[in-house]
Amino acid sequence: MNSVNDVTRCLHRPDVSRQGYASLAVSVERASTIPFPSGEAYAQRKQRGPDGYSYGLAGTPTTRVLEAQIAALEGADRAVLTPSGLSAVTLAMLACLRPGDRVLIPDTVYPPVRDFASGHLGPFGVTVAYYDPTLGAGINALMDDRTRLVWVESPGSSTFEVQDLPAIASAAHVRGALVGCDNSWATPLFHKPLRLGADLVVEALTKFISGHSDVLMGSIAAHDPAIHDRIRATAKTLGIGVSPDDCALVLRGIETLPVRLARSASTGAELMEFLAARPEIETILHPSRPDAVGGCFWSRDFRGAPGVFGATFRQPYADRITPALAALRLFAIGASWGGTRSLVAPMPIAPFRTATRWQGSEPVLRISAGLEDPEDLLADLEAFLRALHAAPSSQELATGEPAMVADAERRRLK
Repeated sequence: MNSVNDVTRCLHRPDVSRQGYASLAVSVERASTIPFPSGEAYAQRKQRGPDGYSYGLAGTPTTRVLEAQIAALEGADRAVLTPSGLSAVTLAMLACLRPGDRVLIPDTVYPPVRDFASGHLGPFGVTVAYYDPTLGAGINALMDDRTRLVWVESPGSSTFEVQDLPAIASAAHVRGALVGCDNSWATPLFHKPLRLGADLVVEALTKFISGHSDVLMGSIAAHDPAIHDRIRATAKTLGIGVSPDDCALVLRGIETLPVRLARSASTGAELMEFLAARPEIETILHPSRPDAVGGCFWSRDFRGAPGVFGATFRQPYADRITPALAALRLFAIGASWGGTRSLVAPMPIAPFRTATRWQGSEPVLRISAGLEDPEDLLADLEAFLRALHAAPSSQELATGEPAMVADAERRRLK
């Protein structure tokens, strides 16, 4: 290097010894091009295998650490990272399904998954059928020789029904179908689907696992190396990769995951008890509740439950939820959950059901308990409930008529 010019010296850095260096933090290793020591090594780069490095899209040491940590938490052989939770679901389905195949999806699935199934799987020749999430072993009646994948989302999106995963997995495997499970609500700390018969498990790392509402990422973990290889090959074909900087943020979030989950669970329990006692509330939707759909499966299969739940409201309050949300000062209104800040989101349900019929009122108000002081959150909910009594209904907003609640009704509900 002594003979090169300064222009070249700006580009070619000197080697620095790492002997004696160690850090508790995972270093951020960024790369697109991975250089090879020889032309022969480059020609044989595919022989490096799934843990080798050949191009930045396939991973760097930073992404490998996160993959290994997710796999260890899930009890899996390997894991693949994706740019979002939704992309993890869609990649898993694309890797497992071919034209002519059939997939069964629970009626309570995350609505964007339904959009993907109808907008992409159907036109690509995959038959999509939705099923009642409470079926359990009865799902066998819906399966045929073309069924290659049974999808599970437990608890269900927004309404929190828990599925009998072991029974579903047993029925699916008898017919030669794979079982995939979206475990984003519980995380691998509270639920391990691979131990209960699932063949692959998806996490929206965006949520609890990253935990700070500033990263989008997903993961797919599998026992069987052949399933992993199919998923990774599909990701490579589609050009799917993740940023090492984002991986470092998720790795940082994992370190506090147990503490944050415990805080969310305890705060969420307080919020649910408060709301359940209010006359405006129709039902609290959460697997731990006595009347939860599939609550017995939650007690059997889960180690805990975070503070993410739904609430339905009696009339006339259900029609006043959206304008009354303006009274909230601490709860942010927005999608997702699992961050440090508490969130609420009004969720429509009936338009996204085809195999079952939603019997409750809507919208369901989905609530995610964050890390704020529970007393402050309770006071914020109290202000929201007061606003419900004065807020205009959706019909009144449409017609321009003023909201009116009888004085006697106001006094009764105080």
